[in-house]
Amino acid sequence: MSREQRGPNEKLGAVLALAGISNAGLARRVNDLGAQRGLTLRYDKTSVARWVSKGMVPQGAAPHLIAAAIGQKLGRPVPLHEIGLADADPAPEVGLAFPRDVGQAVRSATELYRLDFAGRRAGSGGIWQSLAGSFAVSAYATPASRWLITPADSSVAREVNPAEGSGAPIKVGHSDVQKLREAAEDARRWDSKYGGGDWRSSMVPECLRVEAAPLLLGSYSDEVGRALFGASAELTRLAGWMAFDTGQQEAAQRYYIQALRLARAAADVPLGGYVLASMSLQATYRGFGDEGVDLAQAALERNRGLATARTMSFFRLVEARAHARAGDAQAAGAALKAAEGWLERSRDGDHDPSWLGFYSYDRFAADAAECYRDLKAPRQVRRFTEQALSKPTEEFVRSHGLRLVVSAVAELESGNLDAACEQGVRAVEVAGRISSARTTEYVRDLLHRLEPYGDEPRVVELRERARPLLMAPA
Repeated sequence: MSREQRGPNEKLGAVLALAGISNAGLARRVNDLGAQRGLTLRYDKTSVARWVSKGMVPQGAAPHLIAAAIGQKLGRPVPLHEIGLADADPAPEVGLAFPRDVGQAVRSATELYRLDFAGRRAGSGGIWQSLAGSFAVSAYATPASRWLITPADSSVAREVNPAEGSGAPIKVGHSDVQKLREAAEDARRWDSKYGGGDWRSSMVPECLRVEAAPLLLGSYSDEVGRALFGASAELTRLAGWMAFDTGQQEAAQRYYIQALRLARAAADVPLGGYVLASMSLQATYRGFGDEGVDLAQAALERNRGLATARTMSFFRLVEARAHARAGDAQAAGAALKAAEGWLERSRDGDHDPSWLGFYSYDRFAADAAECYRDLKAPRQVRRFTEQALSKPTEEFVRSHGLRLVVSAVAELESGNLDAACEQGVRAVEVAGRISSARTTEYVRDLLHRLEPYGDEPRVVELRERARPLLMAPA
């Protein structure tokens, strides 16, 4: 459905011309973005012509999908007012702000938590269908620069006047913070074992709304407040990571930005670096290797002399992933060597943060294999993948599935079709046990690489085994 404006929408027409998108091209992009969010849309070039020449305003998520589609082409966020659709159903750019003021930072984060829950309750598949802004790596520029300039707030103590709200304000203590930390630990374990889409993992946004938000809006000393912001930052980063794993890139970006702001309030520089590393991995995964390098190096720069050796190793590893995606083999090799060196210097007695419990040599080897996959060096991929797969993975099931796919790709590029299909079958079996859109995409990429061998019985068998996985709803 749509409603009519007065006269043509000249703003939309001008931005379409600037982006070089035809009416048919915009319709196709909007339909595709809608499909990614579980929406069935059938717009065509005539629909777009009505939006431009007659000023028709499509209803529901469509205006935001239009902005997202154009934003993807321009490489930056496109607000509704720029395309003449400011009168559409409101969808604030929630979660994208990185406020300088701590009080505003609390409001920005808690607003994000509330809106996510409202979307889930609406039964429309989540707020991200109606807030459907596109992932824009440029949205990370301001948060990263502000964090680099000032990685810690001077004070976060908060005293709430009872007259400001209904009932007595919450007086936050260390026991309240501990509950959040335990929730984060549980969520990390479920996410690693069952994927970001598992229902136990998806309880994190509700935990943020029900548990973290009231505490952030309560009263606390500077000491308790730092701990509270740190625990909330961990949970918020986890929510972003799970959204990333399930293909909700817009949600992930917003959670990451708020997690970085909360880490700054916590004065926890290593945690802020970890959030930046997560941003870097997302940017790299989306094909923005250069920006991924910048984000990883931001994490490294502020943590020199602060983070443990194991933490620095992980940051250098993330930097290597970004260099490899950008096609810089020399820089990727140097970063991998540095990451391995830091890892060798780490000791069991080091005070590593709890959120780094997943990182060991097998994780280093797995990411090194992905670096060499991007650099098209199958021999190195095989060497590191063998090391990555050498240990049991009861706890990190998703990682095991991803490593199997990378191994299959390496075998295929080495001319070993049988071994590639064997590893592919194992990967499909693992992927079927978890809920991870990222793992499914890895399997899909493997099948695409196998298309030249489509008539081979082993490839046919693998494709059939993967069919239920690829046809399952996101």
